[in-house]
Amino acid sequence: MNLLASVLQAVGLFLVTNIDDIIVLSLFFARGAGVGGTTTAILVGQYLGFGAILAASVLVAVGATTFLPEEVIAYFGLIPLLLGAYAAWRAWRGRGEDDEQKTAGKKVAVGTVAAVTFANGGDNIGVYVPVFVTVGAPAVVAYSIVFLALVAVLVIAARYLATRKPIAEVLERWEHVLFPIVLIGLGVFILAEGDAFGL
Repeated sequence: MNLLASVLQAVGLFLVTNIDDIIVLSLFFARGAGVGGTTTAILVGQYLGFGAILAASVLVAVGATTFLPEEVIAYFGLIPLLLGAYAAWRAWRGRGEDDEQKTAGKKVAVGTVAAVTFANGGDNIGVYVPVFVTVGAPAVVAYSIVFLALVAVLVIAARYLATRKPIAEVLERWEHVLFPIVLIGLGVFILAEGDAFGL
């Protein structure tokens, strides 16, 4: 497989497995609107989370199956589920606040972004491992470089989407409701897809 083919396949694979992250990242941008350091926190968190996904995929592909048994991946759904439940509880507690307080920017934590990214990437690991096993070491390196470059593009796309006036207004007004719903839904989906708890 030549380098150009590897790069093109890596781009396609990244887009297919990470397009759903744009919605989650856009909600993070809406959550941190007006708070300094939001973009940096989201970028660093996304890189940490995706870096862990990539590392796990490579390790599993080279035979370290004891590091991350396949049946464990589904339980990563508990991370966004619990984060979403906590966000819902906080939104419910603050339901008496006026709209200005509700839409005021909140600090976005690097660890939260990383945890949600990693939890959302369980399916990525399931897709990347068989590809990495079949393409050989040079192609895995090429894939990894392309993936890491595209993480920044994904964050920029989410930031662009979240800052478009009509979208930003909807996200700003409803972020306190949408954020927990998306995280809880994501958690339930990950758990159900992986047959966690016999779902």
